[in-house]
Amino acid sequence: MLKSAFILVFLSITVSICAQQRQVLINPTYLGGEKRNYYGNIAPERLDVLWKCHLGEASTRVSGKERIWKGSGWTGQTLLYREGNQLWLIHGGLDHHLRKIDAENGEVAWTYRFPDAIKGTGTLWNYQSGGEDKLMIIQGSRRDTRYSTWYTQNFPLRALDAENGTELWRYPVLRGSSYSVDVDASALICDEHAYIGLESGIGVVFDPHPDRTEVCGNFRVPATLQQFRLYHERDRERQGQNLVTESSPALLGDRIYFTAGSGHVFGYHLKKRSIDWDFFVGTDMDGSPVVTADSCLLISVEKEYNSGYGGVFKLDPAKAPDSACVRWFFPTGNDNSAGALWAGGVIGSPAVNDATRPPWMPPLAGFIGIDGYFYLVRQDLCDTLSVLGPNEEHRYLKPKLAAKRWAGQSISTPLFVGDKIIVAGYSGVLLFRYNPDHSLSLLERRYIGDVESTPFVYNKRIYIGSKDGYLYCLGEK
Repeated sequence: MLKSAFILVFLSITVSICAQQRQVLINPTYLGGEKRNYYGNIAPERLDVLWKCHLGEASTRVSGKERIWKGSGWTGQTLLYREGNQLWLIHGGLDHHLRKIDAENGEVAWTYRFPDAIKGTGTLWNYQSGGEDKLMIIQGSRRDTRYSTWYTQNFPLRALDAENGTELWRYPVLRGSSYSVDVDASALICDEHAYIGLESGIGVVFDPHPDRTEVCGNFRVPATLQQFRLYHERDRERQGQNLVTESSPALLGDRIYFTAGSGHVFGYHLKKRSIDWDFFVGTDMDGSPVVTADSCLLISVEKEYNSGYGGVFKLDPAKAPDSACVRWFFPTGNDNSAGALWAGGVIGSPAVNDATRPPWMPPLAGFIGIDGYFYLVRQDLCDTLSVLGPNEEHRYLKPKLAAKRWAGQSISTPLFVGDKIIVAGYSGVLLFRYNPDHSLSLLERRYIGDVESTPFVYNKRIYIGSKDGYLYCLGEK
């Protein structure tokens, strides 16, 4: 009798734990989490194609012209979660559809159509409703090109139920000083509040819980808790209406950091509920801020409005937001080829090996320049010579270069997973190994079409979208 009672209690506890952890979030948002610095657990040794899922194509409007976009764009990282013994992917495509995909074989469970192309990466959020565990997907897209940017009913940010793809709410984005009302960023969830930067140049805090939304016509809208500008008036004089924020915010301490297209790294203080840290770079920044193990930020810089080079900053936000907070700056080369969309610098986010670094491996950072090179630098060591910053007003220390390899032009973000490094771009996917003698070996290169998306790695599988119209699963056959 005692044994039976014990078994019943044990089963009750087990069921309770399973109910509370029905969904295990593996990659819940862009670059793994609130610090934007986790890329997966175990990388493969090869790049065999295990399966591919057709994403299709659809039209969108760019600079007033209709374009056909295929497959997966920037940032386009696949979200991953486990439910029971089942692994599921959530992926947004340029064909306007969000999909739930079986991670084992690439079969699609459901699709939901957005108003336009989905370029960015979504965010998964576990919440409670009616005493049950629920899983929500918060995903942005480009605006509906059937309407003007001044149209007041643009709802490019939406939430869906992960189980069946039903819509939970829509969030409106209104036109302001910026020319765009798209949403490329991934929301950051902190204490049941969502934080995100919009391409309208506005940062917003809103309540994502569907039980607290309000009815608006045929759908529901979450409550906006706060809005703040991610630009200054003087930025409009320098950059006109190009004030978009495309990056995903990162959490460090009591601040959430935004890299804004207006040329600023803003720190929003959670307790003060206002921006109290503002590092001025003076040029467009598209990559997301990445938090390092020593509580600094890696910031990628494009070359557009600056007289010098683009590249990557390491900033210490514990210091005042001026030249004193710069640990180092690494400039990358320019690309003056005819018709190039970007003149130079780094468009994607930098990466760090802090999360899965073997004990023998030094702290490294990696990034891909528009000049076509993959740069591997030491986070902790600098050269004796200094370099000019992006605006050529200050000189900064330069980190020690560990390796430099030609990878082809790219706007994707590289991944560190153990001793492996995955680099993707327009010339293919490259798999490197960082060796104990501190050399870098190329294990394999595979071309799967033009890649702008950032991959994710789990259990020796790489999930990555391409502009050839497919989502790929690469690994060892």
